[in-house]
Amino acid sequence: MTRGNVIARLFGVALLFFVVPITVRANADRGLFDIDRWYSIIEDVRINAAAQNISKETIDATLRSPAFIPSIVKSDRNQAEFKLTLDGYLARTVNSRRIANGKEMRKTYPTLLGRVEEKYGVQPHVILAFWGLESNYGSYKAAHKLTDAFMTLMYEGRRKTFFEKQLLALMKIADKNNLDINDIYGSWAGAMGHFQFIPTTLAQYGADGNGDGKIDIIHSVGDAMFSAGNYLNKLGWNPNEKIVRKVVLPADFDVSLLDGKTKKSLYEWSMMGVVNPDGTRLPNVDMLAGLVADVNTINEVRAAAIAHAASQTQSIDPNAIDTDVAPQPVIEAYLTYPNFYRIKRWNSSNWYAIAIATLADELK
Repeated sequence: MTRGNVIARLFGVALLFFVVPITVRANADRGLFDIDRWYSIIEDVRINAAAQNISKETIDATLRSPAFIPSIVKSDRNQAEFKLTLDGYLARTVNSRRIANGKEMRKTYPTLLGRVEEKYGVQPHVILAFWGLESNYGSYKAAHKLTDAFMTLMYEGRRKTFFEKQLLALMKIADKNNLDINDIYGSWAGAMGHFQFIPTTLAQYGADGNGDGKIDIIHSVGDAMFSAGNYLNKLGWNPNEKIVRKVVLPADFDVSLLDGKTKKSLYEWSMMGVVNPDGTRLPNVDMLAGLVADVNTINEVRAAAIAHAASQTQSIDPNAIDTDVAPQPVIEAYLTYPNFYRIKRWNSSNWYAIAIATLADELK
């Protein structure tokens, strides 16, 4: 690809996407485009792809007309801090429509889900829960050509090595499975298909579910489900274990223990006042578990209870308030079992893992 073609392509993108002004040798940190650095990235990809034995056809297709997408840079730099409460997150992710759609999908794909369970030991309701959260059962519409997304993020620079690795993995996948690399679309961050795999994850865990000899997790539900089942199986999924158990804790429970990192036996948690929601004791089994709860909300409730106690006594001296007697509700939390931590290797968010568990229970 000539430098002139690169510039022409970029100016074409400018008209379509309202890109910032493109100036040769401009300082990208000041919002102007450095065409020389873009051209250097293209050449680096060509050299590194050839060194990894990626076919000339795939290399040429990838680099024929790469586009820089300013909205992707904006998304990468302005990822909002996660602020939803746990209840708010669950209300958004495990709603009645998603549950109903999941039940419908179970009726639509009973044989396929059964094959996944037989081969990988992952239950249908678990596969459906991941499918529902990741792409709303395949209804999510990918917005970006992944080659453009990865090239843009390589130019952005903060994680250049990571995104170049993803691009090269995608090129190998296209080669191996005879896919048109310019027809592979995904999220701005590079996730694709029904279960939103990034290319390196797909390269390691992708599986052929429809027997056609190739792996296409975008257009084949079978390939997507088999790949998800294989991934969870390799993470150590245990179909005989729960993911979480909802529990309640004493009002004065130490919230520093509620991040899921402290592991104790169920007996030890029980001795600390952890009980089932109906007040009965936890099962007397030899199993370690963590505890996860919405600590920010707990602290807000505690602060409100103390403030209420102060207003009732009309005290102006905070040191005179007996915080131990301020009325506080019991704490709702989740005991987190080994499968919970396997989910966290898929997505590191505690809220995500609890949502998977909650949706899976609804889809049993």
